Amino acid sequence: MISRRAISAAIMALSFAGPASPALADSYPSRTIRIIAPYTPGSPNDVMARLLGQHLQASLGQPVIIDNRPGGGTTIGTKAAALAAPDGYTLLFSSSSIVIDPATKRNVDYDPLKDFAPVAPVTTASWLVTIVPDLPARTLQEFVAYTKANPGKVSVGFAQGTAAQLVVEWFKVLTGADILSVPYKGGAAAIPDFLGGRIQMLLPTPATTLPLIRDGKMRPLAITSPARSADLPDVPTMIESGLPQLTLDFWAGVFAPAGTPPDVVGKLNAAINDILRSSDMKASMRRLTFEAKISSPQEFAAFIAEELPRWTRIARESGVKAE
Repeated sequence: MISRRAISAAIMALSFAGPASPALADSYPSRTIRIIAPYTPGSPNDVMARLLGQHLQASLGQPVIIDNRPGGGTTIGTKAAALAAPDGYTLLFSSSSIVIDPATKRNVDYDPLKDFAPVAPVTTASWLVTIVPDLPARTLQEFVAYTKANPGKVSVGFAQGTAAQLVVEWFKVLTGADILSVPYKGGAAAIPDFLGGRIQMLLPTPATTLPLIRDGKMRPLAITSPARSADLPDVPTMIESGLPQLTLDFWAGVFAPAGTPPDVVGKLNAAINDILRSSDMKASMRRLTFEAKISSPQEFAAFIAEELPRWTRIARESGVKAE
């Protein structure tokens, strides 16, 4: 369990700059807002960031641009956001990568609890264990057995330094599966190699892979959600597959640099929550198989404080370390 002290420290990040003047909050925003997305274009996080950006632009009445900064396992874009002026005009759209980076890398020079003001969570989703259709495995157990009987013949692709990498490596530890790991700059970059048969396994979110599954180009074996997905009712959960430890959620949300005025953070939080409640956004997220996650900045800060030790433990048990 995370201590009350750690949660309090995370929440305090929301108010480093002290009270904001009403005039500043009332005038915000008065120019273009930039959202840094440390992911490749076309990846699930990028898709969600762009969808949110479109609605946020209409809500706030100012242009909102998505600035893709992939690389370094999301550290390049995340650091750029941490160093940005704390005025609400540079934001970060990030997932659990923001707490995974410090758990897996020695040279991360930002602190997810101290260097960011959590603004609002946006979405949750799950991962799928998927394989190429020509592998002779119909269940997760059959797939693990196949990898053991054919060592070195199955490769898995993932975005370097992301939660998907940790889930993959922990899966290998828990099952003893003999699978080669192939890191990519971004998750979307692995899909062409998967479709071409150069790698045989992926752990995507349903958002960008449902069409491939429905076209028979990708075979799902299990999902990490607590219950089966309405979009994939025949795919068993990790619990049903005998791996309850891998019941994990993908999440993403918006952050501002620490020191951003609390009134500006509050205004952004209210706008994002209103968007998530709108029928248009709900319909768009439903088509992408994303689920909205609504909470206050303080609740989001407490959630981040709880996620950090959780993923640190997974990183330790999976043995994932990156420079």
